Amino acid sequence: MSEQQPVFVIEKIYVKDLSLEIPNAPRIFLDREAPEINLQLNAQDTCIEGNIYEVLLTITVTARVKEKTMFLVEAHQAGIFRIQNVPENDINPVLGIVCPNILFPYLRETVSDIVIRAGFPPVLLNPVNFEAIYHQKKQQAESKDGVDPNAPVKENIH
Repeated sequence: MSEQQPVFVIEKIYVKDLSLEIPNAPRIFLDREAPEINLQLNAQDTCIEGNIYEVLLTITVTARVKEKTMFLVEAHQAGIFRIQNVPENDINPVLGIVCPNILFPYLRETVSDIVIRAGFPPVLLNPVNFEAIYHQKKQQAESKDGVDPNAPVKENIH
């Protein structure tokens, strides 16, 4: 018998949730100072059924000028992926590295677009090394007792 070839299919990429808040409008548009931008990024995955997985990237972008919030964006960029004939110990790296790398450019575009439509200069998210985050999280999990090193990776980036 021949071994079946691995299958990786992007079934769907979509914006699952998107919110924008401009709590100090319209006065905040008169402020000319460059804002301080704070980012929080989280990746998580869920097995929907069998070999179908949803991977979700969640980002919160907060722009502040002094003590005032200029804007707050929260975006949930998701993808549905079919992963077949992949060894069990290789599934988590695919979900924690490959899938987020596919989703990130869409998330980046979503954030930039909503910020521009809100009347602000675009926020351009820098590339993220999901492989380094995955391996760092895996190493942390291995150093703790009773934690499964192959558990799905969830990471906040500040």
